[in-house]
Amino acid sequence: MAEREPLTAPLWNSEDAPDPLELGFVGCCLVLLRGLPLAIFVFGGLIILLILRVFERPFFGVRRPVTPYITQFVCRNAFRILGMGFRTSGSLMREHGAVVANHSSWLDIFALNARKRIYFVSKAEVAKWPGIGWLARATGTVFIERNPKKAREQTRIFETRLNAGHKLLFFPEGTSTDGLRVLPFKTTLFAAFFADELRDFMYVQPVSVVFHAPKGQPDRFYGWWGDMEFGPHLLKTLGARRQGSVELIYHSPARVCDFENRKALAAHCEEAVRHAHALARLEK
Repeated sequence: MAEREPLTAPLWNSEDAPDPLELGFVGCCLVLLRGLPLAIFVFGGLIILLILRVFERPFFGVRRPVTPYITQFVCRNAFRILGMGFRTSGSLMREHGAVVANHSSWLDIFALNARKRIYFVSKAEVAKWPGIGWLARATGTVFIERNPKKAREQTRIFETRLNAGHKLLFFPEGTSTDGLRVLPFKTTLFAAFFADELRDFMYVQPVSVVFHAPKGQPDRFYGWWGDMEFGPHLLKTLGARRQGSVELIYHSPARVCDFENRKALAAHCEEAVRHAHALARLEK
């Protein structure tokens, strides 16, 4: 029997320690000026989403014809509040299927939601995280367990969500980085796409997520990796005197049945993401 990779990789760590948090008076003022409106906007949007979901669920079940637009609106305007640039290129996939992207920061979630109405696939432990877990559950995240015995059950969940028109998003690296690199894609989650119930109609769209640091700051400014705490990273982002930008590059969707196996599909998606990521960083 072929050895299966874990669903998530060990946390990636840089050889260099994270940059220290240095806010100063101006930075502290910016934290307040940006942080308060952002919190009101995000949690206000969450309350509206939950209220609408009360009425949406009985009529549409797993389908969500209204609430994903609220998530998209909140995430797009979060970058306006932060003062970060946001740009995209490439066409959005119209076929049924999944989206895969490299992973640099918690900001990836806002960026990917801002451009496309998607549903993240995450390890089950995230559902228990304070704050982030609540947001994830409310916005329809699919939680999976690292248990081979539940592989068929999880495939059925994927099938139900895909047939409802949902675009599921995976981070195949299994961990976040400093944003300067793309790690090898883990192939385990790609195996579900080759199930008999999914293979013939499913597509996978690779997306390169590229962060451009504020002028004068290290290139890895927005990266969030290893055991870095969320709080200090959020404060650093809010308190930046100048902001950088995030760029999303959408590649051509790959039809699953055109590939022999999960490793071939994962390699194709990784190459597309890695190549465009490297070019975008050179052209900044």
